[in-house]
Amino acid sequence: MERQRPAEVEVLTEILTHEERKTLRKFRKAVPKGWDDHTLARFLKARHFSFDKALEMFTKYLNWRRENDIDHVDSFEFPEAPAYKEIYPHGFHKTDRLGRIIYIERYGFIDMKRMHQITTEERMVRYFIKEYESMLTYRISSCCIAAGYRVEQSLTILDLGGSSAKLMKSSVYNFVKLASNVCQDYYPEILGKMFIVNTPMLFSIAWKVFRPWIDERTQKKIHIEGKNYQKKLLELVAPENLPDFLGGTCKCEGGCLNSDAGPWNDPEIRARVEEERRRREEEENR
Repeated sequence: MERQRPAEVEVLTEILTHEERKTLRKFRKAVPKGWDDHTLARFLKARHFSFDKALEMFTKYLNWRRENDIDHVDSFEFPEAPAYKEIYPHGFHKTDRLGRIIYIERYGFIDMKRMHQITTEERMVRYFIKEYESMLTYRISSCCIAAGYRVEQSLTILDLGGSSAKLMKSSVYNFVKLASNVCQDYYPEILGKMFIVNTPMLFSIAWKVFRPWIDERTQKKIHIEGKNYQKKLLELVAPENLPDFLGGTCKCEGGCLNSDAGPWNDPEIRARVEEERRRREEEENR
């Protein structure tokens, strides 16, 4: 049964102006078939509904997908994942109070030297893309079913505890910039809100370095907090959905960031997502 969607949950295709809808219809005719309006609207919004700029961005996106064989990235194997996540803790973990998927990273644990000993930057990026594709393919779809209404965006939490010196290292900077560029260029308007917590004293310096290559729209979604962030974060996330190291009560066996806990692991929800996916593929092939 569909539930009433909270006002804070934005569904882009439902809030377009008359002119924006006209631009979306024009855009749909200009791109290859098979892309839904939600995806197309994201690219248009990222370029302030400028048809030409959005078309240029989407064309680059299609070329990138083709050149990097993104349609088959789900078959990419990353056996070094357990060791990789130990020195770069990150992962999807449940949903916030609005039904949005939560993604968490703990930069204070990053050890780039060890990371390059177990894998390569190319493989790290490939793995990152695989995870992002999985989020769009079935994780967010699962969140929609669990919430009872459509959700299109995510809540990201960056824990910077113990990371002051690491943030200024060129290896960390380059990796963060590369991942950020992938998100901005190829997966626009997915981020709903970002909380940066446990910010160290040197963060203001690091922020001056990182900020220029973060677009203005994204900057407005970023909330920078120090050590006393728990109250604000718990307003967004129920305690049982927030890991204990962030002030919640969740203690998944093996660690919250290794558990991949969320509605996408519910067998019934997963079956509905797969059924919907097959239905769309059949319609596209008619």
